Amino acid sequence: MDVNIIAGSTTKFGELWHVSPRDMVRQVVEDVIDQAMISRSKLQAIFIGNMLSSSLGGQDHLGAFFAEELGLSIPAVKVEGACASGGLAVHTGCLAIMSGLYDTVLVVGVEKMTDYKPETVASVLMGAGSEAEREAGLTFPALYALMTRVHMKKWSTTEKDLAYVSVKNHFHASLNSHAQFPYQVTLEQVLKSPVIASPLKLLDCSPITDGAAAIILTRNKKAAIRNKTVSIIASVVATDTLGLAEREDLSSLKASVIAAKNAYHQSGISPKDIDVVEVHDCFTIAEIIAMEDLGFFPKGKASFAIKEGVTKLGGYPVVNTSGGLKASGHPVGATGVKQVVEIYQQLTGRGGKKQVKDARIGLTHNVGGSGATAVIHILKCL
Repeated sequence: MDVNIIAGSTTKFGELWHVSPRDMVRQVVEDVIDQAMISRSKLQAIFIGNMLSSSLGGQDHLGAFFAEELGLSIPAVKVEGACASGGLAVHTGCLAIMSGLYDTVLVVGVEKMTDYKPETVASVLMGAGSEAEREAGLTFPALYALMTRVHMKKWSTTEKDLAYVSVKNHFHASLNSHAQFPYQVTLEQVLKSPVIASPLKLLDCSPITDGAAAIILTRNKKAAIRNKTVSIIASVVATDTLGLAEREDLSSLKASVIAAKNAYHQSGISPKDIDVVEVHDCFTIAEIIAMEDLGFFPKGKASFAIKEGVTKLGGYPVVNTSGGLKASGHPVGATGVKQVVEIYQQLTGRGGKKQVKDARIGLTHNVGGSGATAVIHILKCL
């Protein structure tokens, strides 16, 4: 692959009631153009990751909407894949460059969620589930609670194991000024937080979030060389069934396993080579499952590694330096782009207080729905 990242930026994530999607996108786009030191005229296409602009914002033509806002008369496409929309937008941008059609493209992820009632947001998010699940009145906390129960029964995972994920990710978020919850929590606080869908508690769940993120991708190595050159050396998507009822094993996400296997093959990289990882921890159980599905730990062993601090800053591999979805926030269409920005910043030494020492290779893992879509990117500092 010959796809280089030359800039990456995010807004602060959180309850941004006084900031519009227009404002968020304008902020991150202006920032990445300044970072890349290029003119807007060099951008040849825009790919926008977003899930809810239609159901919440009433806007079905998001590509043209933001092209107009940015003053660009270039191809602009909305990419949707539930909570994997951002990752899919990055994947689409990679394909556009690899095809030879474009030299330089802009990828944006954006979501505006907190202006609406929580029950409304929960309902529209279930658009990513199966019809049977919606008819049964299930929500994503309930679906992941079912997956948690299976993992507990099969691999002896405990509620305390889940809580250690939250504690670790909040510690990382306390070092991230852009995080929605930039503060630490204790094990006791997690375990005593209100039950949402047993055994998942409030502090096991990612929040409703507003935010945007952007990157610029290019094949132009001269542009990349101004800073450290970071290349995307694998970009892979895999899918599985929409509903849980049709799956073989609820303690694993088949799409993640397939995508990871193909990404390692495409890049020539193995899990032991990876220094820093951003995984899709929409719920604490999701991080445990991801670390096993991606090959970092054997089945049933990830929770022990997390408890022992193996994946905390100072360990190896370091996981969710941003704070993850759990503590940094989860503006669903922006999450996959934000993950790539975080790894890009780590590999270029711009991680600030949460910088992983000598990080050269990173991986992002973005999931749509309860695992119907998985997007993996592997990045390398050349």
